[in-house]
Amino acid sequence: MTAPLLFGLAILLAAIVPGPDFAMVVRNTVLSGRASGMWTAVGIGLGISVWVVATSIGLAALLAASALAFTAVKLAGAAYLVYLGIRSIRAAIKERRRPAAAIELDRPMSHWAAFRSGLMCNLLNPKAVVLFTALMPQFLIGGGSQAVLIGELAAVGMAVCGLFYIGLANLIGLLRTVLERPRVRAWLNGVTGAVMVALGLRVAAN
Repeated sequence: MTAPLLFGLAILLAAIVPGPDFAMVVRNTVLSGRASGMWTAVGIGLGISVWVVATSIGLAALLAASALAFTAVKLAGAAYLVYLGIRSIRAAIKERRRPAAAIELDRPMSHWAAFRSGLMCNLLNPKAVVLFTALMPQFLIGGGSQAVLIGELAAVGMAVCGLFYIGLANLIGLLRTVLERPRVRAWLNGVTGAVMVALGLRVAAN
């Protein structure tokens, strides 16, 4: 099996394990629909390609080696997750108190906003620093053009991760008629928000 295929398999296995990216796709799809979830997935996929290139030229290794820089990224990512989680919890509370009221989070999210949220969530995930710093050197050993190989790995990582989360967004989208019921939506907003807050606090604590 070639290096790009092995790398794609590793990225897929990492994506399957629920984490901040997984929670972000679910959140945006539930709140704003399938298109928002898919654009979130595209943002996450681009983030993966950025990590591949950054690790390959040593930026991620330098970030991992600097305790101050790593802590800054970790706290920024944790704060972003907690912020989004609190917004979802507030939306759940408003939904239960005023089922007929218009809620800010229920307004359609622009494609750019969804894309940006996926990209930021991925780039501010400190676990990505550790993952790619450990993973990339194993795929950059050998002959041939390193620039071509890095490009292939970046494209494969973006495609595999993006397609996985696009599939997840479509699956959640199929269930959205049920998820749009006020009680169900309030419950999901609350659960999703609590998960994101918990993830943020866990990231900050580790």
